[in-house]
Amino acid sequence: MKLQAEKEISRIIQILSKSQLHNGSWDYPFETGIKTDAFMVVLLRALDLKDEELIRSICGRIASKQGDNGAWKLFDDQGEGDLSLTIEGYFALLSGGYYSIRHPAMLLARRFITKHGGVKKAGLFTKILLALTGAYQWPPVFPLPIEAILLPSKFPVSLFDFSIFGRANMVPILILGNKKFQLKGHEMPDLSEIRGQDAMDDWSIQEEYRTAEWRSLLGLLQRGVASLAGIPAQLRQLSYQKAEQYMLKRMEPDGTFYSYFSATFLMIFALLSLGYGKDHPVIRQAVNGLKDMSCLIGGKTHMQYTTANVWNTALISHALQEAGVPIENSTVKSANHYLLSRQHVKYGDWKIHNALAEPGGWGFSDINTLNPDVDDTTAALRSLAGGISDSGFGEAWKRGANWVLSMQNDDGGWPAFERKADSKIVRMLPVKGAEFILSDASSADLTGRTLDFLGSGTDISHRDPVMERGLRWLVKNQRKDGSWYGRWGICYIYGTWAALTGFAGSGQKSHPSALKGASWLKEIQNKDGGWGESCQSDIMKTYVPLNRSTVTQTAWAVDALISMRSETSPEIENGVHFLISAAQNPDWTASYPKGQGMAGNFYIHYHSYDLIFSLLALSHYVKLTS
Repeated sequence: MKLQAEKEISRIIQILSKSQLHNGSWDYPFETGIKTDAFMVVLLRALDLKDEELIRSICGRIASKQGDNGAWKLFDDQGEGDLSLTIEGYFALLSGGYYSIRHPAMLLARRFITKHGGVKKAGLFTKILLALTGAYQWPPVFPLPIEAILLPSKFPVSLFDFSIFGRANMVPILILGNKKFQLKGHEMPDLSEIRGQDAMDDWSIQEEYRTAEWRSLLGLLQRGVASLAGIPAQLRQLSYQKAEQYMLKRMEPDGTFYSYFSATFLMIFALLSLGYGKDHPVIRQAVNGLKDMSCLIGGKTHMQYTTANVWNTALISHALQEAGVPIENSTVKSANHYLLSRQHVKYGDWKIHNALAEPGGWGFSDINTLNPDVDDTTAALRSLAGGISDSGFGEAWKRGANWVLSMQNDDGGWPAFERKADSKIVRMLPVKGAEFILSDASSADLTGRTLDFLGSGTDISHRDPVMERGLRWLVKNQRKDGSWYGRWGICYIYGTWAALTGFAGSGQKSHPSALKGASWLKEIQNKDGGWGESCQSDIMKTYVPLNRSTVTQTAWAVDALISMRSETSPEIENGVHFLISAAQNPDWTASYPKGQGMAGNFYIHYHSYDLIFSLLALSHYVKLTS
């Protein structure tokens, strides 16, 4: 088996070496279904931009993803389909103008939408998309007043209690909802056939708006707004100005808002509602920034939610080095110089809850300069570790490591983007998946991966309080079955892999929690030797098997088990055998999402993951058996 593993390692190294860009990075697609594709078509039509080649290519991709029953899915095993996504796909194809309302595919989509309750049963962001373009009505009174943006930090809830990615979407939504802004392009369709005669309501039918917690929070916000000193009209104008400046000050060099598709999309409409013209330089640059994030998949255009160059490059460079490629190798050297050029030097919003820290982190996308995260930073530091004797690399590495240490939450775990962004009050907001989009709590994947880095990649003692607090967090947050939930991957396999490598890196391989986690992984191994988990786990909040093994999830499980042992085992051998055989016979699971941004709404297929994590697991297997 070892010889076969070494051959597969060589094959993957060749693939990765050949796919590197001239600047040292890797730009494997960050694929997120059709949601961003649909929104881009609607944006271009709303702005009356005649970019027909782009629109036609995007529409071709959207149409190719439609199921035989007319619906679109977030992932393959999502039952009949997803109502909100189907509405978005339907609306986009009609807006694009290449599909008529009588087209058989549109008739099937409309039948599915009607069967499942129409627009009234759609999610919040789908309704916002339709309201922006005149296909739906904003509620007469928007649930959150724009003046809420003025609430001071001493108030029980204020703007910076929300996660950074929550704020990026919420600020433009506050503008748009309070202004009830609508922009209907000349070619936008009428959706009366799926909207229903009584659909123009105040959105109060949504269950989220009827909870006692939401009514209590709304009352708190209203009292807070009422307490602000000033004339109502002046306060409102000041609120809009503050919201506008919040967005403009966080634009990246390419014109996007934090290099996030959704935030940029919403910002464009928000600025238009504030009086910006369609041809304003800021609007044009933002649209072009979104276009620059497009990529081709199977010959059709996909609008990426963001680019993943830094993440891809950091993971790939580290995996290559783990496979024995020396740091002096031109591929690794070029990758690490790219990473060094992308280290952050600016202060971002993370500074608000982390006042004493200096910049030094890394972000996810190629253009990211303001929004670093812990996972990308530890990944970049792992890649750079072998070259820290170099004065330039050494200083960069030190600044990055210090930033990671400063980001530990008071509970001992690590968040993704900001400390202390886990307000219980914020979670009461009427947003599906508020704990994902509005909160940035400590998570098992971030905590485990950070402990692994600190314990095996730095000179920090395993008995250091930083390490001990992190381990206590993992022990406290382990599920009864032995698994951990992973916030940014699918899902319990991902979280358990990260946690177990964290225990191993901290010198705690024999800890009862670690042993229990390893036992859980063994219990869920498939008969073919692999592992596979459904995205349903993310929605059901319990492990749901995919009933098929996947390369990435098998690699995570194998790597986790290897980290716990000093010699191989039947489970490891069977897992390695699956990794090698599956590479020769890829199937539909190769494109199944292995990452998530928001449970039940946003899933990610990383085109690099099968290569990266298979290489990592096989390399560790070879070392284990040598």
